[in-house]
Order: sequence, then C-alpha cells, then structure tokens
Amino acid sequence: MFDFRLKVFYTVAKHLNFTRAARELFITQPAVTKHIKEIENHFNTKLFHRNGTYISLTASGEILLKYAEEIFDTYRKLEIDIHAQQNKHAGTLRLGASTTIANYVLPLVLPDFQREYPDINLQLHIGNTEQIEKSLQNKEIDLGITEGFSKAAGLQYQEFLKDEIVLIVNTANPLGEKAIISLEELQQLPLLIREPGSGTLEVIAHALVEKSMKISQLKTLMQLSSSESMKQYILNSDSLAFLSIYAVLNELKQKTVTILEVENLTIERNFYFVTNQAEMNYLVRLFTEFSSSYNFR
Repeated sequence: MFDFRLKVFYTVAKHLNFTRAARELFITQPAVTKHIKEIENHFNTKLFHRNGTYISLTASGEILLKYAEEIFDTYRKLEIDIHAQQNKHAGTLRLGASTTIANYVLPLVLPDFQREYPDINLQLHIGNTEQIEKSLQNKEIDLGITEGFSKAAGLQYQEFLKDEIVLIVNTANPLGEKAIISLEELQQLPLLIREPGSGTLEVIAHALVEKSMKISQLKTLMQLSSSESMKQYILNSDSLAFLSIYAVLNELKQKTVTILEVENLTIERNFYFVTNQAEMNYLVRLFTEFSSSYNFR
C-alpha cells in the first residue's frame, strides 16, 4: 500500500499538480489528496507548500522525492535483471527522443520492436536535444536518441543513423525551379528556423560557421518548435526551411515540396544513441542493437 502512496507522491511531485497526477494515475483528485495526507501523517511533516492553486515541495518533500526516485529506479532494475537471468525479454524501457527522431524515425522501428518483444513496456518522452540530455542526467529516461552531439557531462554518445539537412521550398514557389542558389542568395530568403536547444539548429549553425556565416545573418521569418509545423507553414507560404531528409520523405514523394540546393553547403549529421555512462542496462543494449540493424530507407 505504501508503494502506491509513494507513487502518488512521486507523480504529484514531478508535475507539481494534483489534478494532472490524478489523471495520470486514473484516480480521483480527492484520492490523491488523501494519499498525500496519509504520508504526511506517517512522517509527521508537510510535503508541499500550498499557495492557492500553486504547490511546491517542502524540504521534507525534496528528501522524499530523492528517495522515491531511487526506490523506483531500483525496482525497475530488479525487474530487468530478474527477467534477464531467466532469458526473458521483459521490463520497462524509458526512451527519450528529440522531435525529428520521435516523429519520423521511431514510428518506423517501434512497431517492429514491439512485435519482436511484446513483453517489453516502452515509454517515449519527446523533447529537443537539450531536454533529452537533461532527462538522462536526471535519470528520468534510460536511453536518449538525439540529433545533436553536445558532449554533455556524464553522457556517452554512439552513432545511430546518418541524416542530411536539406533546404525545402514549396513546389509552387518559383525558387524551386532554380535547383541551386548561392550562400549570398540564401541570406535574402525568408527562413523558418528551429528553437534554441534544437539539435537541428545546432547542426545548421555549425555548418554555416564553416562557411564564415552566422545564423543571425539569415533572414529569419519565425522560430518554430517542430518540423511538422514548419512543413505546414511552407506548404502555405513562400518561406523556406532546413529540415531533416527523414522529415520530408513523404512530401518529396508527393511532390508538394522540393529540395533547393545551396552552393558549397552540405549539411550532414548523425543521430545518436545517448546513455548515462553509469546506467547501461540490458534493455538499452537490446534496443540499440535492434534499431542499428533496421533498414529505414
């Protein structure tokens, strides 16, 4: 019983929201409040500060959250290790993927992986590269898959998949007929770019620096936080955007967008598996090996 109460506390503490915790745990909000109150009574301490609709952890709450994370992490490792000892592929694998990979790469491999290993429970968290790395450092996920390589402290990077960033334009845009433009012309075109922290933006900025250019020299029309929103904007405007080739495969096949080459500018990168150096478990190795052998094209 205390394990469930601890899970209730952990869920409230992560979201700092009783209503959201109730929805996630499929229980009522009064039930959440009751479980929190019982833990507070057990330890004779307050776990949350309440200020109207806002809550925050007390010092005791911070301590309990730290131990709750360690307890649940131990439970997960126990489950994985017991199943591995019995040669069973089972347990929970928490994945974190940057948005391009989550939207356009993983939907190809995840169904096949789940058919092959139906007893493995997959959880997928989506964010930009910076957010995924932070989740790994906080031990909120087991494996990150990112489009950037920032060499964050304590993380290990392994090449996963080759990618190319291409400049995309609506096929109805007269620019599409040019096929190739110069770097000088690029600076005059209305561009959509990704948000700070995006792996795609990081790679583009690095490629431009090698050509003695900065992102700030581009004519930025708008910053958007997803490739999907950028594609929809392009389809309804004369703007352009640098996007992963994987993000536009369908649109290229349907001929709704076309690739506009930039003279002397090729932007290639790797997608990476990212792990916490001290937390490489059996399920992580199983997933990375399966994904690395998958035919994505």
